[in-house]
Amino acid sequence: MEEIYAGQGLLISIGFLVLGFFFHAYLTKTNAIAASKQAKAILKEANKEGDVIRREAKVQAKDAVLRARENAAKEYAHQRKEILDLEQRVVAREKNLSSKLEMLSNKEIQLTGRMTELAEEKEVLISKERALEKLITEENVRIEKAAAFSKEQAREVIMKRMEDELQGEANALVRNIQKAAKEEAKKTAQEIISTAIQRYAAETVCDLTSSQVNLESDDVKGRIIGREGRNIKSFEAETGVNVLIDETPEVVVLSCYDPIRREVARVALERLIEDGRIHPARIEETVAQVRKEIDETIHSAGEEALYGLGLTGVAPELVHTLGKLKYRTSYKQNVLDHSVETAHIMALMATEMGLDPKLAKRVGIFHDIGKAVDHEVEGGHAVIGANLLRKYGEDRIVYNAVGSHHEDMERESVYAVLCDAADALTAARPGARLESTDLYIQRLEQIEKIASSIAGVKSSYAVQAGREVRIMVEPTKFNDHGASLLAKNIAQQIGKEVKIPGTVRVTVIRETRCVEYTR
Repeated sequence: MEEIYAGQGLLISIGFLVLGFFFHAYLTKTNAIAASKQAKAILKEANKEGDVIRREAKVQAKDAVLRARENAAKEYAHQRKEILDLEQRVVAREKNLSSKLEMLSNKEIQLTGRMTELAEEKEVLISKERALEKLITEENVRIEKAAAFSKEQAREVIMKRMEDELQGEANALVRNIQKAAKEEAKKTAQEIISTAIQRYAAETVCDLTSSQVNLESDDVKGRIIGREGRNIKSFEAETGVNVLIDETPEVVVLSCYDPIRREVARVALERLIEDGRIHPARIEETVAQVRKEIDETIHSAGEEALYGLGLTGVAPELVHTLGKLKYRTSYKQNVLDHSVETAHIMALMATEMGLDPKLAKRVGIFHDIGKAVDHEVEGGHAVIGANLLRKYGEDRIVYNAVGSHHEDMERESVYAVLCDAADALTAARPGARLESTDLYIQRLEQIEKIASSIAGVKSSYAVQAGREVRIMVEPTKFNDHGASLLAKNIAQQIGKEVKIPGTVRVTVIRETRCVEYTR
């Protein structure tokens, strides 16, 4: 029974397997048929899309071909137009060249004819020139016979007469031009100078520096000298000043070429006398203290002078050197006050002339700075000052004007001329300077000697305190033009050789006297 059940179960299982196999085969076939249909559908759709793409590609290709044809047609038309234009230009140039060639041919023909005419005219002129030379020769022979002069002699007479006439005309013209120029220049200069002087009204003073120390009694002289002269020797060694004690009552004289040393000695001696303690140690201490104070005073004086003029950017060394002029005098005129006054006058004149007043002030304040160190350096104070300003970075116009205001250097600007004029104004006004009688007489003699050294000068007289020299000349040695040149040359020579503040007027007098007596 159990075997029967087992066989039936096996058969049932086999049956299910067969049924499962056929069912799977059915499903596979069904799926294959569906996939085939789907593939056909996809293929059909792809064919449709391929047809669309092919149609669009054909359309685009046709459009590209059409555009290429249009572009080619346009390019061909453009090139054809350029070729036609070029052909037209070539034709026009050919026509132009043809016309020019024709014109050149005509001109060549005309020139050939003109050359022939000129050759004929040249032959005619040569024949006329020969005839004229023959006539001139015959005329010269007749003139020489009539005048008893040779050709060279007649030429000399004629040339001499022409030279005299032209010289007279030239002299008259030169005198007229010089007269007009002098009048105009004098008028303009007077206006500028008068305006500057009116606007700057400085006091007329002389700064008389004294090297004397007044004493309360002559007993102090013994204390100054000290035992065996040790006090006075120590004082002279410390200050570098000679102390002169003579029989003059209640006065001690200090002698030194350096005004600053002399000032230090004067102040120090006054303090020692006031203090009453005079011995070498105290002298050394007092002189050192006074020297320091004077040095500070010098620097302050330089700063005050520059501040009053509104000048900045000056090297400290120049400020200190400028302050030394406070103790420097020239003909008893304080040089620092003179420099400040010169700067003001230069600025006023520069303003009237349309120049830079600041630059003019800078030239004026530094124009005598060389006098602060001229006892230490060889050379004139103008050149010394110019080198000092160049060393400390001042402008070329400034140091050139300073160096040339006494004509020691060549002038490169109008500021040098203004400096010379302002310097003369401040020194020449009455009371500005004091001069000795010997120097005054020596200057007059030097001016007269220069004028009398010229050949043809009969006499010369310096008048008006040397401001004018009158010269009498022989009338046969000088004509009017020669007298004018003589006055100019003598004025230039006096300006170079004579140191005088201001200007000197040179007057040449040419006089002819005719004297006859009755019979």
